[in-house]
Amino acid sequence: MHGNQLLLEEPIRMASILEPSKPTVYPSMTKIVGTLGPKSRSVEIISDCLNAGMCVARFDFSWGDIDFHQETLDNLRKAVKSTDKLCAVLLDTVGPELQVVNKAEHPISLEADTLIVLTPDQEKEATSNLLPINFRGLAKAVKKGDTIFIGQYLFTGSETTSVWLEVSEISGEDVVCIIKNSATLAGSLYTLHVSQIRIDLPTLTDNDKKVISTWGVKNKIDFLSLSYTRHAEDVRHARDFISKLGDLNQTQIFAKIENIEGLTHFDEILQEADGIILSRGNLGIDLPPEKVFLFQKAAVYKCNMAGKPAVVTRVVDSMTENLRPTRAEATDVANAVLDGTDAIILGAETLRGVYPVETISIVGKICAEAEKVFNQDLYFKRTVKYVGEPMTHLESIASSAVRAAIKVKASVIICFTSTGRAARLIAKYRPTMPVMSVVVPRLQTNQLRWTFTGAFEVRQSQIIRGIFPMLADPRHPAESTSATNESILKVALDHGKASGLIKSHDRVVVCQKIGDASVVKIIELED
Repeated sequence: MHGNQLLLEEPIRMASILEPSKPTVYPSMTKIVGTLGPKSRSVEIISDCLNAGMCVARFDFSWGDIDFHQETLDNLRKAVKSTDKLCAVLLDTVGPELQVVNKAEHPISLEADTLIVLTPDQEKEATSNLLPINFRGLAKAVKKGDTIFIGQYLFTGSETTSVWLEVSEISGEDVVCIIKNSATLAGSLYTLHVSQIRIDLPTLTDNDKKVISTWGVKNKIDFLSLSYTRHAEDVRHARDFISKLGDLNQTQIFAKIENIEGLTHFDEILQEADGIILSRGNLGIDLPPEKVFLFQKAAVYKCNMAGKPAVVTRVVDSMTENLRPTRAEATDVANAVLDGTDAIILGAETLRGVYPVETISIVGKICAEAEKVFNQDLYFKRTVKYVGEPMTHLESIASSAVRAAIKVKASVIICFTSTGRAARLIAKYRPTMPVMSVVVPRLQTNQLRWTFTGAFEVRQSQIIRGIFPMLADPRHPAESTSATNESILKVALDHGKASGLIKSHDRVVVCQKIGDASVVKIIELED
């Protein structure tokens, strides 16, 4: 836990609060992940989402079949082409998620202080006193007094659409519970969560494996969100599985921490995963509400120091039905940015929300305001101290590039890379200006065919705070003669000017490899 992440310059900041925000080329340095679904799957809406600032599209397989998601992804590709906006694809697994089976899909009214039976007999109809579930082992996993939570879609914590149950008795495979609050379960999908109890199901289920090996392979997914990650072994198992699936050996695995078990093994999970998703919906049930912020701050700090993306969920739930977030939600988004979050996931807000585009736009604006007062100087010093000495060659170059860019007030840092690692290291130090990552493709062969790498690396940068990637022409190698280096730099500068990131007389810091040497140089542009 570290404070003072806010840079306040009194009384200047107070006066500037009333000033309208200046328009920027990019919505925010913090990235926005939008979940595509019924309300956000047309080419038109997805195009608007991309223009509003969505960088990564999340496909949640907790609902909807492969054909539904394929049609949505095909529309995303059309939208990417028409808007000329880059967008990565994230597949979110179901994992050991317990669900209530409501075949009739009619609303179910539940009355407080009455009894309800949870049964594994999925042939029975869901009623106000009986709910069929998709798991036979619940009776063995729980005991009298345990807490069970049932919510619609993604947990909102709303007492009118979610219900708290207390286990009263076990009857064979059935679990009899007391309803603690009156609620109406509306819609076709309800998720069931048992607080602080391990559910004996694999983290990567057979159905997850089927989706990954078909839909995931076909679409060369950039990220795999591993739901209910409980141990580092879960990540290793998933990596072993996808490494055998052709192109997916480059897919990054983000561990989704959503229960006490994942929290307990957080350090080892962070070491194994490519990034972390803090699923505050489920965590808010497993943890006392007053402890959630502590976990968020500690986990984001650990991710920052490890140089791995930290992604936060559940920020503007009320925007599922409203055009504006609550004041508390707006503050929560800003605090996530000040904590050091790389990206924010919008779930129900864009999946089934009425205002998906407006939600992305407003969240981006809040992030941008928070970034203006992010105490970069303190963060930089803390990161350098954490890394310690002697630094690795790349770490030293990255931190030097950021320090130089801040000292000369550069408008942008341009980094030439083939793997994306150098740009990620620069972003780790949270420069105040954008990092333009120029990914130079490499030619590879498996003896049967030649392929260029680079596309994965570019898209995977889309989830890292501050990085704005572009794919270079493969005819311009990253390490070559002085002439080709100047040639590719001109292309990058022209791209920066065209996008509005760079203007005449701006200073630009360039980080590139020339021969065996890594070079940081400062360029002052002419007219």
